[in-house]
Amino acid sequence: MKRLSVFAAAVLLLASCSPRLAPGSVASEGTAFQPRPAGFADRYAREEMVILSRHNIRSPISGPGSVLSRITPHEWFAWSSAPGELSLRGGALEMEMGQFFREWLVGEGFFAKDGVPEAGSVRFYANSIQRTRATARAFAAGMFPMADIDVEQHTPLGTMDPVFNPQITRLSDRFITKAYAEIFAMGGPDGPLKAKYALLEKVLDIKSSPAAAHDTTTFGAFPSAVRFELNKEPAMTGGLKMACSASDALTLQYYEEPDVLKAGFGHKLTREEWAGLSSVKDWYQEVLFAAPSVAANVAHPMLQELLAELRTPGRKFAFLCGHDSNIGSVLAALGAEPYDAPGAIETKTPIGGKILFEKFRGRDGKLYADIWLVYASADQLREVSVLSPDNPPMALQLRLEGLSANADGLYPFADLERRFSHAIDLYETF
Repeated sequence: MKRLSVFAAAVLLLASCSPRLAPGSVASEGTAFQPRPAGFADRYAREEMVILSRHNIRSPISGPGSVLSRITPHEWFAWSSAPGELSLRGGALEMEMGQFFREWLVGEGFFAKDGVPEAGSVRFYANSIQRTRATARAFAAGMFPMADIDVEQHTPLGTMDPVFNPQITRLSDRFITKAYAEIFAMGGPDGPLKAKYALLEKVLDIKSSPAAAHDTTTFGAFPSAVRFELNKEPAMTGGLKMACSASDALTLQYYEEPDVLKAGFGHKLTREEWAGLSSVKDWYQEVLFAAPSVAANVAHPMLQELLAELRTPGRKFAFLCGHDSNIGSVLAALGAEPYDAPGAIETKTPIGGKILFEKFRGRDGKLYADIWLVYASADQLREVSVLSPDNPPMALQLRLEGLSANADGLYPFADLERRFSHAIDLYETF
């Protein structure tokens, strides 16, 4: 009864906002779930799925009186949740995603319909922040509605669990020199953003904002810089940090505000322009967490956790819920090939997106693995679409540089283990 009361409002939102789609209809652009090659189920049996998830839609972290209120004359969306907390829409969407996974995996015989998992076969673990814990609980309620799933919490609520905290835990002159070289090889903090800044400033109408009275009319006027300190997240100063706050808030406003014109402060924006606005935030994350050395440093505890999960005997399913910085740094540390998520305006780490590490036993007795990014499209997020086999979420198979997949798209599991181990061992060289 307690679980039902927590998510009753989310269920009501789904019922009121989400008409069911007719079989075979297409809800969004891009690439939805793809069938496996012919005969795949005869050649492989899934043994485990480990998910690293980003929390679902939250309110902006900045509250009233923040930089957001100073860089635009417009009123931001009136959020029902406190700053940084999971929104009602986010909870509804995450429960929907859990229900989709249940239908999908039950349909493939991986779990029993309405079954209660055996002790130890399933694990849910989240960072000790409201939006991550609430996301994990919503997914669990959707996927295992008949089970009382416990979501592990290792530190007090409102604090960062070290496994999920993307902080620098080993610092040396060698590391700093290498990290800066990698960041500037990417183009530097403000490298590709001139046109994106101009679009963001136009949408904000920053020249008519309170900040304009203090000569803040363009983000590019404040060069950005990255700073590293021991036991702290990589830090940013300058225009990109300020622009990231606005980009983040506009992206979230796009998901929540029904009137898309109002979401863009009266500017009629194309989907490509919305993606351009969101890419400012994505670039901020790339600069801070995706340079190879930085990624291996900040993702070190998460890489260890994921590898341990993939090696845990008897485990069938694990769900770890964190942040975009966790997904971005893990993929960068593992050497993921460049990708853009189709159908999304956040093309690297879509809100609510999940990295799936799947482990299979082949008919030859050997272990295999693959990696997918699964997420709701921008349309599905805005419409709170009911996900189903007829209206699946988006799915993009990810590739790791230097690893060769077989004809069925799978890596030898030993190759994936070695890639994890290499990224983990790199930490010791800093």
